[in-house]
Amino acid sequence: MIHRYRFISEHHAVYGVTRLCRVLAVKRRQGYYEWLAAAPARRRREQAEEQLTAQIRAIHGEHRNAYGSPRVTAELRRQGQQVNRKRVERIMRERDIVGITRRRRRSLTRQDTTAAPAPDLIRRDFTAAVPGLRFVGDITYLPTSEGWLYLATTIDLFNREVAGHAMAGHMRTELISDAVELAHRRGLVRPGAIFHSDRGSQYASKDFRASLTRLKMRPSMGRVGSCYDNAVAESFFAALKAEIGTRVWPTRAQARQAVFAYINYYNERRLHSTNGLRTPRETRVCYRPAIALAA
Repeated sequence: MIHRYRFISEHHAVYGVTRLCRVLAVKRRQGYYEWLAAAPARRRREQAEEQLTAQIRAIHGEHRNAYGSPRVTAELRRQGQQVNRKRVERIMRERDIVGITRRRRRSLTRQDTTAAPAPDLIRRDFTAAVPGLRFVGDITYLPTSEGWLYLATTIDLFNREVAGHAMAGHMRTELISDAVELAHRRGLVRPGAIFHSDRGSQYASKDFRASLTRLKMRPSMGRVGSCYDNAVAESFFAALKAEIGTRVWPTRAQARQAVFAYINYYNERRLHSTNGLRTPRETRVCYRPAIALAA
């Protein structure tokens, strides 16, 4: 019916409203006049939608074209907009504004069958009541024209913050030790904290166990061949490779710069669903320990 009203509006000066309504089988001529009277309100709605679309595009671009409608909606609300998620979803769908779909990564795990595995202290419970108490870590690789650049991470399960990381052209034990030690130097590790990993040879090595002991941390390991036992670390690498753009960097130095910038963005600005769509740093800074009331 809207299309008919528009046709009448465009041609009524030539043919008249009554004749056009009859030819187009518009039974209520009054309906056309009601539609015409509502035109200013429609224009205001269209203008408001175009303004919202511009904001959505700006947020989408600012966050590496990675955000889908839930995070875009959350960011709009953080900016003071009262907006419905379904409306944001519709606008993004109609204008082909899409987030990034993650791809599965290939595992680098090489089990050391001679080393005794640590017990599984996490048991797929990827939560923590306080920051600095439960961590997960893993290694991934990034392609460069100079060869692989390996990245090791230490992620806090309380807020999903990358508390420590290290990069090198090798994946020896010192790589993962450096990632844990950085988190410790930053003051983000509590005494007795758990560090959970897969059963890769680096994590099972005596040198790494010695590093954890020196830092007063306890080792924990998942089962063999189960990505779900270290799902948080896997999820971060999937997000990084999807949002940073998996490609070949000319040099390891350029890849380092890109990864460092992404980790800073991830910790400081990227809204995380596990944190109630707050950033990892914001979640840590806003943490307040429970105060026991005196009897």
